[in-house]
Amino acid sequence: MALFLGMMGYIAYFQAARSEEFIQSPYNARKDSYADRVVRGDILDGQGRVLARTQVSEDGTETREYPYGNMFAHVLGYCDHGKSGLESVENFNLLTSNAFFLEKLKNEFQGQKHKGDSVVTTLNLDLQQAAYDAMGSRKGAVVVMEPSTGKILTMLSKPDFDPNTAAADWEALNADDTGVLLNRATQGQYAPGSTFKMITTLEFMREDPGYIDYSYDCSGAIEENGSTIHCYGGKVHGHVSLTDSVAYSCNTSFCNIGRSLDTAAFKNTARELLFDSKLPSVLPYSKSKCFPNEGVGSVEKMATAMGQGKTQVSPYHMALITCAIANGGVLMKPYLTDSITNYSGQEIKKNLPEEYKTLMAVEEAAQLKQYMTSVVDYGTASPVLGGQSYTAAGKTGTAEYSSDKEKDHSWFIGMTNIENPELVISVIIESADGEASAVNVAKQVFDAYYR
Repeated sequence: MALFLGMMGYIAYFQAARSEEFIQSPYNARKDSYADRVVRGDILDGQGRVLARTQVSEDGTETREYPYGNMFAHVLGYCDHGKSGLESVENFNLLTSNAFFLEKLKNEFQGQKHKGDSVVTTLNLDLQQAAYDAMGSRKGAVVVMEPSTGKILTMLSKPDFDPNTAAADWEALNADDTGVLLNRATQGQYAPGSTFKMITTLEFMREDPGYIDYSYDCSGAIEENGSTIHCYGGKVHGHVSLTDSVAYSCNTSFCNIGRSLDTAAFKNTARELLFDSKLPSVLPYSKSKCFPNEGVGSVEKMATAMGQGKTQVSPYHMALITCAIANGGVLMKPYLTDSITNYSGQEIKKNLPEEYKTLMAVEEAAQLKQYMTSVVDYGTASPVLGGQSYTAAGKTGTAEYSSDKEKDHSWFIGMTNIENPELVISVIIESADGEASAVNVAKQVFDAYYR
């Protein structure tokens, strides 16, 4: 009897909690059999513009088309040689038809296929276009979110591919040594550079009640156990407060802060911010890694505090942290699908915003937002984002990726409309090497939103 009740309980749990997971699994070949009687539905952006559709020729041949080609390659994915992106995540809904029952009855009698349901995404074509144009041919990623709801408005990865010809180009795509099929937005792993200083600042605020009165004299370099760390470009910032340290992105000041922090507490704060943890994501992602084990030397602690060391993070993860800062410490559950409609536009189901987790206290988020505002007011982002028609806050970053000090990635995380943040952005440009700036990409996206 106990065994029977246990089995019945598991069946009920499976149906309620895990059935959709198995239905949506890319290893479940049975759901593709629905294509025998359903024409795969459309994928739309948040304003109803078609991002993917199936064209049916007179002889019944079906061709999946992506009107914007490479622009949405990674987030929409492909549906040949397996599936990826939203084509995989929403496969069940795209191959399900909720057309009017009389129409379906007529199709059955005539031996015709039903038209599959449409997936209305949270994506914004205009912002995706702006990000795509701003990135040009550079490698990297852009993620734009609405912090108050968790909607993902833009997800761009470069280099990209044309999903219209993915089947024909399959061998070349897999042989490509640039990782063209990799979604760098969620799966890319990078040293966060100075964007990580916001996490260091949060830990310092938690450990030192007198953080408001912090000051440091920057001489452009700091030495520790035979190692010397310089401020970017050899700049000497002089006497700086904590606000100035963030605004000017003073490496030596953050190294000074880092060597004073408790390793275990710092690691715990990083975990609270989802490092070494599961991320809320419907798309495949790489787990971020942060902070060495206890007992490491002060030099490694200093490197970690300024965003170098062994820390690895994705642009998507940095967007989530920035969303929490913008939204009073609360991270809303990120989502890409706004609703499911039948092909004629009748809504079948709707996703609503929901809280995922509180990452920090309201007061902590407000203080971090204030520090990020100084970056735009008079700090490293002021030449680009200062004096715009909209307000902005953020953090620039430069991440060295080789022993050659001239090689680096460019980062920017930020938000707009500081009092009531409307957009959050995370940008990385690989191998920027001083010639490209992530904050310029962010500005072009912001401009597209507010024009």
